[in-house]
Amino acid sequence: MPTPANPPAASLGAEEGSSQAVKAQQRLRELILAGALSAGTRITELAMVERLGMSRTPIRAALMRLGQEGLLLALPHGGYAVRTFSEREVSDAIELRGTLEGLAARLAAERGADPALLSEASDCLDQIDRLLRQEGLDDEAFSGYVRLNAQFHKLLSDMAGSTVLAREIERACSWPFASPSGFVGVQAHKPGVRDTLVVAQHQHRQVLQAIAQREAGRAEALVREHSRIARQHLSLALQHPQHAATPGVQLIRQKG
Repeated sequence: MPTPANPPAASLGAEEGSSQAVKAQQRLRELILAGALSAGTRITELAMVERLGMSRTPIRAALMRLGQEGLLLALPHGGYAVRTFSEREVSDAIELRGTLEGLAARLAAERGADPALLSEASDCLDQIDRLLRQEGLDDEAFSGYVRLNAQFHKLLSDMAGSTVLAREIERACSWPFASPSGFVGVQAHKPGVRDTLVVAQHQHRQVLQAIAQREAGRAEALVREHSRIARQHLSLALQHPQHAATPGVQLIRQKG
């Protein structure tokens, strides 16, 4: 049968509803990570309908999704509460992300990465090199680093050629603390920060070289070692959480 020229109204309605749910999810996440909804705050559908000016259906879907992500905790008698996280949980999330990215690097090396992706990743690292050659790193340079660093890690995920693995890496990175650049901003104005980024950039180069040379074990080990830099940044963020330029850092409970 020929395909209808226009999609059915029900299909359009479903797409619009999905779009609204994503928008509600993004706005709720921003409120939580910015501290506008503090740890322990009870959140109900009705309150968010009034606050965000959206209908209950996308709000309900957004709350469920953020509960699945771990930012919200479903309460026994209805509604949700903003979660807090122990330092160990955050460290484990970073470790999980490093493990999954290490697997992606190993598969990319074993299967042979797409030359176009390798070239794009190399270009991305060239841009980071140019940023790091600057004597002083201002806020604009740091923003550029965060963007390019995220781009490189996304390309690394794509090189494995696995939609299943790419989806799981994206889920692992959904915690603000576990993303590749999650704690970079913490160091923005600290002495010696450029040296730390130079070390990370050297690791980037080594990972890309190992993948290109089909050295699967080496590629995986390098990526897992690389993720440990984020755990060092976590410790720095928790020293002065009120000044940390990391979304959501106020949700992390410190030891003791």
